[in-house]
Amino acid sequence: MRVLLIDDHALVRKGIGELLQSRGAQVVASVSSGEEGVRRAVELLPDIILLDVKMPGVNGIETVERLRAAGVSAPVVMLTMSREDAELGAALRAGAQGYLLKDMEPEELLPALQAALRGESVVAREMVGTLADIVRDDAGARPAAPRPADPFAGLTPRELEILGLVADGSSNKMIARALSITDGTVKLHVKAILRKLGMRSRVEAAVAAAGHGLGKNRKKPGAVS
Repeated sequence: MRVLLIDDHALVRKGIGELLQSRGAQVVASVSSGEEGVRRAVELLPDIILLDVKMPGVNGIETVERLRAAGVSAPVVMLTMSREDAELGAALRAGAQGYLLKDMEPEELLPALQAALRGESVVAREMVGTLADIVRDDAGARPAAPRPADPFAGLTPRELEILGLVADGSSNKMIARALSITDGTVKLHVKAILRKLGMRSRVEAAVAAAGHGLGKNRKKPGAVS
């Protein structure tokens, strides 16, 4: 995996670079500004770009827009301290494929980048509830269109119930407690849901479910596991 790092803090770039390289990834460049990041992305064609949100000059959201305008198609994953709803929404609408927090566990970073390379959307566990809200708000803002055949028609009532909790941002442990079942049973249900929907990730299912109106509890803290 060839990674381009864009972050205005040298210490952060050094730490993340060493972490990725210790796990077999290749950091092709580590730069401090959005402008330089766009230039190096066009020049080096990295497999994936890891990008801060809050940077002086051209910020992370603007950098994503410039990358896409320059024809860079590599997945962009934001890595930030910002938990602001507006920045998550702006990053994803600009073309980012992920939004991770800098206080995540170090061993979770490379698997998240690998998932993004497979085409999955990766969002910090703490932000999944916010993501569901954004999807609902976007869906409400769009003009009404003929509804397609129900993509969830093949799910059982229990699977629909669990998918609604996933859309709210609940973790497996939270769902198990809410429904008085075991974590293992929840995991089996989630696997069955993904298989039936033809989806690869829990986040993808949560987004689809939220857009379909499933899930009732807004701003509920939760996790994707």
